[in-house]
Amino acid sequence: MIQPAPPPPEPVTQLEEVVVTAARLPPAASEAAFSVIRLDGEELSRSARLDEALGAVPAVSLFRRTTSLSANPTTQGISLRAIAPSGAGRTLVTLDGVPLNDPFGGWVIWSQVPPESLAGLDIVRGAGAGPYGAGALTGVIQLRDGDGGELAGSVSEYGGARLAGAGSVTVGETRLTVSGLREVSDGYVPVRGPERGAADMPLDLDVRAAAIRLDAPVGEATLSLRAGSFEEERGSGVAGSRASASGDVLSATLAQAPTQVRAGWRVQAWRRTSDLTNSFVAVADDRSSTSPAASQDETPATGTGVNAAWRVRRDGLEAEIGADGRWFEGETRERFRFMQGDFTRSRIAGGEASVVGAYADGSWTAGPWLVAGGLRLDRWESTDGSRLERDRATGDITLDNPAPDRSGEVVSARLGGRYAIAPDLAVRAAAYTGFRPATLNELHRPFRVGNDITEANAALEPERLAGVELGLGGSWGQSDATTWTATLFWNRIDDAIVNVTIGEGPGTFPVAGFVPAGGVLRQRQNAGSIEAVGIEGELSHAVSDRLTLAAAVALTDAEVDGGAAAPQLISLRPAQAPRASATLSADWTPVERLNVFARVRYESARFDDDLNSRELSAAWVLDARASWAMTDRLALELIADNLLDEDVEVSRTGDNVPGYGPPRTLGVGLRARF
Repeated sequence: MIQPAPPPPEPVTQLEEVVVTAARLPPAASEAAFSVIRLDGEELSRSARLDEALGAVPAVSLFRRTTSLSANPTTQGISLRAIAPSGAGRTLVTLDGVPLNDPFGGWVIWSQVPPESLAGLDIVRGAGAGPYGAGALTGVIQLRDGDGGELAGSVSEYGGARLAGAGSVTVGETRLTVSGLREVSDGYVPVRGPERGAADMPLDLDVRAAAIRLDAPVGEATLSLRAGSFEEERGSGVAGSRASASGDVLSATLAQAPTQVRAGWRVQAWRRTSDLTNSFVAVADDRSSTSPAASQDETPATGTGVNAAWRVRRDGLEAEIGADGRWFEGETRERFRFMQGDFTRSRIAGGEASVVGAYADGSWTAGPWLVAGGLRLDRWESTDGSRLERDRATGDITLDNPAPDRSGEVVSARLGGRYAIAPDLAVRAAAYTGFRPATLNELHRPFRVGNDITEANAALEPERLAGVELGLGGSWGQSDATTWTATLFWNRIDDAIVNVTIGEGPGTFPVAGFVPAGGVLRQRQNAGSIEAVGIEGELSHAVSDRLTLAAAVALTDAEVDGGAAAPQLISLRPAQAPRASATLSADWTPVERLNVFARVRYESARFDDDLNSRELSAAWVLDARASWAMTDRLALELIADNLLDEDVEVSRTGDNVPGYGPPRTLGVGLRARF
C-alpha cells in the first residue's frame, strides 16, 4: 500500500552473514524532513507498467492521461504535484542513482524497467537540491533494483500478451540478477464515435527489454555492474504515423554503507544511448486519409555521467558531500516538406549540453527533533547547437541556424525540519529551490502532431523552482492500523518552458513553414512563471487482518503569468494540469488463498493546450484484479482495467476531435514467485 516513508533505520555495525545486493547508499536520515512516499514491491506488482503504478499517487502527473501502453515516447515525461506536466518531464527518475531520463528529450521510456524487477521506489516531492541536482525540479523518483524471484505472464483483450520477470543466482559471494520484458498489443483506436474516420488506426505496441546485474563484494564495499537494453515500436493512432524508441545503458557502482564507526561512500559511472524515430502525417478534414508531413528518421543521443558521495554518521549527526556531472549530445535527422510524392527537404539539428555540480547535505537528530539541509552549486552549458536544412534535390542549404554557446551557474538549497509531537504524531516544514536546464529536444527539435506544429527554441533558459511546505502525519490504533499524512505546499516556477501558441493555420510562418487548416503553430518559450498552491493527503486504514482501505488526494491551484513574453497566458491554467485528483483502493483477502484489489482513480478536467481552449472532461476509472493462490508459489490472476468502460478524454485536436484512453480491457495471467 502507499505509505509515507519512515525514517531510515540505524545502520547495523556488525553482520554475521554477508548478503550481496545492489551497491547503493541507504536512505539518508534527512529524507524524513521532506515529503516522501514509498511504494513497495507488492504495490508495484499490481500494475503491468511502472508509470501505471506511479499513477496510484495523485501527486504524480504523467504528461497526458495515457500511460506507456499507448503514449508516444516523446510524451512519457513525468512531473510531481500537477504544477505543469510536460513531455520532457520535470522530475528526475533514477535507478540506484543512474538517471533513466532520456539523454535527448528528458522523458522516461517506462518499458525499460518492468515492475517485477524492482524492490520498491521512493517519491520525493519538492525540488531536488542536495544530492539529486539538475532535473529534479518538482522532485525525484528513486527506483531500487531488486534481486529477482518473480515471473508473470498474461493475455488480454485487444491482442495483449505480456511476459516479464526477474531472477537471480548466487555463486559464493557473487550474485547475478537478470530481468526481462516482452509485451505486444494490437491496440485500440483512440478516436471514437462520429468523428472517427478511415484514417484512425489502433495504437499497437511491441516492446522488448532486458537487463543483467552482477553484484560482488570488494573488501567491505559492494561492486555492481549493470547493463540494460530496450526496444519499443508503436502505432500513433492514425494511418502512416508510427514511432519507435530504443536504447542501452551501462553502469558501474562501488559503494560502502556508513556505520557509527566508519564513513560510507559511493562512486558511480554510467553511459546511456538512445534513438527515436517518428513518422508524422497531416490528417484530412474528414479524417478519411492522411498524407506524409515529416519523417524523423534517427535521433541518436548519448548521455554520460559520474557521481561520487561520502557520508559520515556520528550519533545524531549525518553529513554527506558529493559531486556529479552529466554530459549529453544528440541530434535529430529528419525529412520534411512532402510535395509531389516525396520529401523535398532534410534537417539535421542538435547540439551538446552538460551540467556539473557539487553539494553538501546533512541532518541533526536529537530527541524529537530532526533538522536537515543541503546546498548545491551547478554549472550548466549548451554548446555546438546547430540547425541545418537542405533541399534534397539540389543539396542547397535552405536554413543554416547555428545556436550560440550559452552557460551559467545556479545555486540551489533546501532546509527542512521535523518534530515528533508524540510517538504517533509529527509535524514538519521545508523550503527548497531547484532547477532544470532545457533538454536537447526542447532546444533543437521541432515536431508535429497531426496538423499542429511545435517549434524548438535554442535560446531557452533553465527553469527554476522555489517552494515551501508544511506537513503533518501520524498513526493510531493497535499496530498503527491507521496511518495518515497531510501536506500544504506553495511552489513557483520561473522561466517556465511552455509550448506557446503563436499562430493558427492555414498560413505560412518563418522557419516553421506552412501550417494547415485546423492546426496551430507553437514554440517552446520561457513563458514567465507558474505559481501553484496545493494540498496533498494520504490515509491508510487496516480494517482487519484481511481488509485494508487507502485513500489519497491532491488539490492544486496552478496559474500561469506569461508576463511580457506571453501575455496571452496571464491567469490561465497550465496545460495538462488538473485541479484535483484522488484515489481510493481496497485490498481484501476474504479467504486465505484469494486476494481482491480494486482502485478508483478520479481526475478533474484539464486543458490540452496553453490557451485553455481545448478542455478534457473530468474522468474516473476503476481497475480491479483478483489473485487465487494455486500453490504457495503460483497464483492465477484475473485483471480488469477500466472495468466500467468509462470514456476518458486524453487529447483534443485543433479542430476539436477528442481522443480517448483505453476501453475496458479484461485479462488473465499467472504469477510465480520463487
